[in-house]
Amino acid sequence: MRDNPEVSKNGATTSGANAGTSPVGRPPAIEVSGLSKRVADASGELTILHNVDFTVQPAETLALVGASGSGKSTLLGLLAGLDTPSGGKVLLDGTDIFALDEDGRAAFRKAKLGFVFQSFQLLAHLNAVENVMLPLELRGDADARAKAEAMLGRVGLSSRLKHYPKYLSGGEQQRVALARAFVTEPPLLFADEPTGSLDAATGESIIGLMFELNRERGSTLVLVTHDPAMAARCGRTITIAAGRLV
Repeated sequence: MRDNPEVSKNGATTSGANAGTSPVGRPPAIEVSGLSKRVADASGELTILHNVDFTVQPAETLALVGASGSGKSTLLGLLAGLDTPSGGKVLLDGTDIFALDEDGRAAFRKAKLGFVFQSFQLLAHLNAVENVMLPLELRGDADARAKAEAMLGRVGLSSRLKHYPKYLSGGEQQRVALARAFVTEPPLLFADEPTGSLDAATGESIIGLMFELNRERGSTLVLVTHDPAMAARCGRTITIAAGRLV
């Protein structure tokens, strides 16, 4: 049974026994402090995120929820170092990612992060096994093909190894994307509306698979979703409105 929700000091709704504790000797998986993002627009400047603060512990599962345009996908991009903030810090596993240059952040992502996108982001000129092999090859893994084939088998695609994305259904493409995200066994996994382009039945299957894989590997999962059912499967939820935690 899940714990009763509590309200943290920053106003985020939290639940689960690990919402406020970290395993002895390990830094928090994610520490966000004073994170802000502003961009120029026709009126002068638009604030997308305003002084966001929260902490995520190792192996925690966290849902970022909010209306369209609330800033949740921008926040996820900043957590991954895919964009740079106007102010504030993000520490991933104790590393200040914005103290790194762009190449350093790319190297950090390669070593520590898996990412699942709504639009799959598979490379059209690579078949399924080659797409999954790619992050392994980038880090110089000698067993890339064997690991990729095993991971595709784990997501039920052993018979589709040589199929290119255009010959796979949406659900199959997202399974390839999940396999690619998990194959390096990253300590951090980010997912941005991972079932947003799938029908309800296929989406439910993908959700179940994602959480099953995450439990097996013990990674920290942060996902952006507008789906209350998906958010409810996480140990903790943070709601964002107009760029602020509420």
